[in-house]
Amino acid sequence: MTPKNRLAEVNAELKAANIGVQLRQKGNSLYLRATLPPKPGTQKQQPHQQEIALGIYANPAGFKRAKAEAIVIGGLLACKEFSWEPYLKQNSVSATPKTCREWAEEFEQDYFTRRARTPKSETTFREYRLVLHRLPAGVPLTAEVMKQLIFATPPDTRTRKRVCSVMKQLATLAEIELEVKAYVGSYSSAKALPRNLPEDALIAEWRSHITNRAWQWVYGMLAVYGLRPHEIFNLDLESLRSGEKVLNILDGKTGSRRVWPFPLEWWERWQLWDVSLPAATGQCNADYGRRVQQFFKRSGIPFRPYDLRHAWAVRTLEYGLDLTLAAQQMGHSVAIHTCVYHHWISEKHHQRAFDALMSKPNRPAVP
Repeated sequence: MTPKNRLAEVNAELKAANIGVQLRQKGNSLYLRATLPPKPGTQKQQPHQQEIALGIYANPAGFKRAKAEAIVIGGLLACKEFSWEPYLKQNSVSATPKTCREWAEEFEQDYFTRRARTPKSETTFREYRLVLHRLPAGVPLTAEVMKQLIFATPPDTRTRKRVCSVMKQLATLAEIELEVKAYVGSYSSAKALPRNLPEDALIAEWRSHITNRAWQWVYGMLAVYGLRPHEIFNLDLESLRSGEKVLNILDGKTGSRRVWPFPLEWWERWQLWDVSLPAATGQCNADYGRRVQQFFKRSGIPFRPYDLRHAWAVRTLEYGLDLTLAAQQMGHSVAIHTCVYHHWISEKHHQRAFDALMSKPNRPAVP
């Protein structure tokens, strides 16, 4: 039995027995996790989720010993007799504070203990890693060090919001008191500055400038289905080759979904069922997204891959597609869809919608 399976088995046994303690594995070491009283010397007043380092390896004997220790601690907690003293003494050799680099490494181990390593989770953690690498590697991790990193970012920005989020999670892992709410600021996707989206005529024109057949197909798919760039490499191509117009996205940032072509005329004119995928490689979604971005830049295309996605969103509004359906096809919530895309609707789009409504023969009669 693998350590992962044994860990799951032991935790299932502890849960069934209502012990209130679970095992965690980091690297090759075992820890116990439970709602414990505050450690001596900390500022926290109430019991909260914490870990106990056992100094036990994740082998058959280690799992047996760790389970027994979990049962003992569960009993002490039930009787309100738990004390940190024996565990603090046991770990007194580790009195030297860990450095930022050491905590960053432990943060990554902890993250992938709780999540499988997949292209999606690797892409997510890459953003965490970019933040963690900005900490001063060789100095002890403290609340002040984390605050300095937060203050080094522009306020009311996506970067500030991301750094605050990562530092809060790191502080929780390291059991360091850190409040970030006051520093997050007021950034939200609703405040993102609108950009000038390419007109459909310009989109069609630039496709004709692409000479590489595979990248021409990628460009067309992004325009017709409003895909995220990395999703090009996670499609049900056989269904597409069979002439199915509804596209099946197998995986990506927000999992699987189905998308309809807007406009259908481009799907037919550009023969998107004739699949020609470029030989791009990557280890995660971000890698594939960069391959697409690099092609756009090399080709001199005067807009970004995501602009095709945004143009698709606005186009569906012009077609009259319900916001709920458009949001589902784009792979996000209606709230996000409304927040982000109302910025992209210019006066011209309002006028088009108005003209279309006024031209309906069955519109309400005016007395």
